[in-house]
Amino acid sequence: MQTWKDYQEKNKNRFLDELLELLRIPSVSASNDRKEDMKKCAEAVKQRLLEAGADTAAVYATEGHPVVFGEKIIDPSKPTVLVYGHYDVQPPDPLKLWHSGPFEPVIKDGRIYARGAADDKGQFYMHVKALEILTKTNTQATNIKFLIEGEEEVGSPNLGKFVAAHKDLLKCDVILISDSSMISMENPSIDIGVRGLAYIQVEVTGANRDLHSGVYGGAVANPITMLAKMIASCHDENNHITIPGFYDDVLVATPEERKLMAEAPYNEEEYKNDLGVKALWGEKGYSTNERTGIRPTLELNGIWGGYIEEGAKTVLPGKAYAKISARLVPNQSSEKITEMLLKHFESIAPEGVTVKAENLHGGEPYITPIDSNAYKAAAKAIETSFGKKPVPVRGGGSIPICTILERELGVKIVFMGFGLDSDNLHSPNEKYDLYNFYKGIETIPYFHKYFAEM
Repeated sequence: MQTWKDYQEKNKNRFLDELLELLRIPSVSASNDRKEDMKKCAEAVKQRLLEAGADTAAVYATEGHPVVFGEKIIDPSKPTVLVYGHYDVQPPDPLKLWHSGPFEPVIKDGRIYARGAADDKGQFYMHVKALEILTKTNTQATNIKFLIEGEEEVGSPNLGKFVAAHKDLLKCDVILISDSSMISMENPSIDIGVRGLAYIQVEVTGANRDLHSGVYGGAVANPITMLAKMIASCHDENNHITIPGFYDDVLVATPEERKLMAEAPYNEEEYKNDLGVKALWGEKGYSTNERTGIRPTLELNGIWGGYIEEGAKTVLPGKAYAKISARLVPNQSSEKITEMLLKHFESIAPEGVTVKAENLHGGEPYITPIDSNAYKAAAKAIETSFGKKPVPVRGGGSIPICTILERELGVKIVFMGFGLDSDNLHSPNEKYDLYNFYKGIETIPYFHKYFAEM
């Protein structure tokens, strides 16, 4: 009988070619100009599921971008695993910072460079190829379903409705997600949670038009200056968030959990060198790993106004804008924090300007139990393929749909990400190591084997 390793080795070049084809589709969910590309990508995912051995696969329309569902049922009495992923990607801007076209995948130094390479096309596609390996070698031990959406990068606004309306279709015993990272391939890890998100936009208006900065400067409030002051006031000298009530519901990590996190391999000099910074910044009293895992944050994601093109234009702008996000930890509510942020920025508007704040999207934080059979199966699978037990860690990113999936389907989620924090997610030159891609395909079948045995 052909082994998993033999089948993968024989077909690895085709696996890669198929992924590259998906990466060439500019499936940017935030862009209205990409609706047809979103449909094209959804159809391509459906076709790949069928080719991998799925009994059925279909594209479902939503009020936004389509959802792809597929399944391979071998025995209703066996456990069922639902694989969640997303085929939409972040906008590629700023384009001038890419070394190659964001939708023209390039392989260099053993890495795939393209938008969506790691987040999340490269990662969910590992599961599609794992299904193929299991079906072609006749070794599938669980029923496997796929839920691949097209709106994760814009907050999954329509997936909750889809899940609620298709509970029978999505019925399962565990949800498996590869949309996260590991510490490194030498030090494998499993995310035991992700942070939530509250994302708003602030508009500051001064005069009723752009003004000559010489004629009016010093007499009229500058919206950019006022906005900068408002944003700066949100952190104190210890980088603690100053918004009243922001920390009220934070679930404080126990000393035992902080001790466990401290055991994860971490080299601060390597961390700084990788980022090209001379010093790190964050909330006083917490380590870097704690700041990105167990503590909430408030970040400025974009700010603009006035003249930003080449050369000089002495203008005092009439408006300024900012996009601001908060990453949330367990017990914080995205709805509550969003409302808090909106009211706060409107309440601290300096005289001379008016402020309008609006909600963009959000999602809840999520924690997965490490004593469940699914987590144990994931840990055992990783230990089998890596030869080393994975370290449990808290992820800093957000997957908005997690709490909705658990609430609607009544099952827990396990994260099995094979990316790296250095993969330039949401940035120019996003990449995914070929080694990680193939290692994920090698590891995932073991999860199904061990989960079926527990």
